[in-house]
Amino acid sequence: MTGPHSATVDKYLEAIYCIAGEGEVVRPSRLAYWLGVSAPTVSDALQRLKRDGWVVLGADRSVALTEIGARNATALARRHRILERWLTDVLNFDWAAADIEAERVASSISDAVVDQIDLSMGSPSTCPHGNVIPGRVAPYGELVALADLEPGTPGFIRRISEVAEHEAPALLLMLAEHSIKEGTEVNVSDASLALDEVAITIAGAPLTLSMEAARLIWVEVP
Repeated sequence: MTGPHSATVDKYLEAIYCIAGEGEVVRPSRLAYWLGVSAPTVSDALQRLKRDGWVVLGADRSVALTEIGARNATALARRHRILERWLTDVLNFDWAAADIEAERVASSISDAVVDQIDLSMGSPSTCPHGNVIPGRVAPYGELVALADLEPGTPGFIRRISEVAEHEAPALLLMLAEHSIKEGTEVNVSDASLALDEVAITIAGAPLTLSMEAARLIWVEVP
């Protein structure tokens, strides 16, 4: 049995879905950091989610969605990513602002409106950050983290990690300020930097990123 839908339930389900989608094991501490709440708050919420049939809690403190939890989380991610695409492509919001505004308006728009917005855009494959809209096929092949791109090898930005959307909004703002978007060509420079930095040439201009930020940007090598 599942409990009633609420904004809190939705927030946790979508967070679990996104963290797991990045290949991470979802744990309470990770959720606390992602959602910006305390560890006790997460513990209490997870017990309620377990009670109501949304999640399963492992002996190793891992968190996984149940079948119905996954179904609802997938629907939430689909809605959010379609709205982000609409906000950027139609209303001309930048990446960072689109993520914030999509979060604000998602709960006030019906499924019918979201579906019509989707159709009006030709049913795009991804959100503006390149994350695949559930049920669709990625328009790119195998990706490599920018941090692992060989110097001198050109790559094309295809995806910005969901982690960046929720935990590194400054990265999205910086990319927007440099007019960097999906499809932008990037090269790692041979320049010697500190171990925690990577020098790149992107959109024809030099730029230095932290290694942490470079691990959140995924590129396709032609």
